Amino acid sequence: VQLQASGGGTVQAGGSLRLSCAASGRSFSSDIMGWFRQAPGKEREFVAALVWRGGNTYEAFYIDSVKGRFTISRTKNTVYLQMSSLKPEDTAVYYCAAKSSGLYYAAGGYEYWGQGTQVTVSS
Repeated sequence: VQLQASGGGTVQAGGSLRLSCAASGRSFSSDIMGWFRQAPGKEREFVAALVWRGGNTYEAFYIDSVKGRFTISRTKNTVYLQMSSLKPEDTAVYYCAAKSSGLYYAAGGYEYWGQGTQVTVSS
């Protein structure tokens, strides 16, 4: 089982990036898929998650500071985080993660983690 995150980079404030998280090894269609980030000297924090609600229905959740700027979405085996209107405070290493159940915003309950991808937003 593996999660492979990609898409990070350096962008000016106001710019956009799209992160991808490719899942392999088993089906993740009913898992909670989340994105977290960790800035230097800070704890890892929840950014966004998709929670399966049955069939092809997923519900998205976001931390308040990214609402209206970030969008989480997925295809069968890949989860995306479209980030727009980026701010310097969005600078962090971004991680994707998966869990079968539980609280979507709790990092401690996630069973699988990607390796992280650096996002740097310059002012």
